Amino acid sequence: MVLTSCKKPEPTPQPEEKIVTGLITEDTYWYADTVYEMAGKVVVKEGATLFIEAGTTIKSRDGQGSLSTALIVAQGGKIEAVGTADAPIVFTSIYDEGQLDEGDQGLWGGVVILGYAPISADAVPSLIEGIPANLGYGEYGGSNIHDNSGVLKYVSIRHAGTLLGDGNELNGLTLGGVGSGTVIDQIEVVGNLDDGIEFFGG
Repeated sequence: MVLTSCKKPEPTPQPEEKIVTGLITEDTYWYADTVYEMAGKVVVKEGATLFIEAGTTIKSRDGQGSLSTALIVAQGGKIEAVGTADAPIVFTSIYDEGQLDEGDQGLWGGVVILGYAPISADAVPSLIEGIPANLGYGEYGGSNIHDNSGVLKYVSIRHAGTLLGDGNELNGLTLGGVGSGTVIDQIEVVGNLDDGIEFFGG
């Protein structure tokens, strides 16, 4: 008689989940072993840098119009989101569990980066579209050609873009007055409702 035993496979560890919202006022790190869930506006304020590790997934709650979830890098703030070809940084909807396709659009706001570089508007600074004026962090434009808002590299932005009104919307990636010190490279925008990437000066 032969006795055999089998060991149950160890369960696959699930990534930690963390809800983020509101203002980022000091250097902050997001890591690939955590799924970050943005709830409402997440704003990187002046003097702060948001570092995002390669392979990190950021999911966004829904919300339309002025209540849309969005990541906003305000003037003087920075983002260092450096993914790789094999481990991109992914911004997507909380509903993205593998079943969404390119027709699923406008499920959250998008990514907005605002700098101090020159723009063509008469009023400097100006207010970026898609962010209500009363929130106080939608200004962009200035005189610093070489302004540095950080690095966005190997980043995928999925199922974003929400409408606030006619001609007033959030894009997949909105760049307002972004200076030449900023690196934007290898960006993918999938299933966006409005423009994939829109530049306002800079």
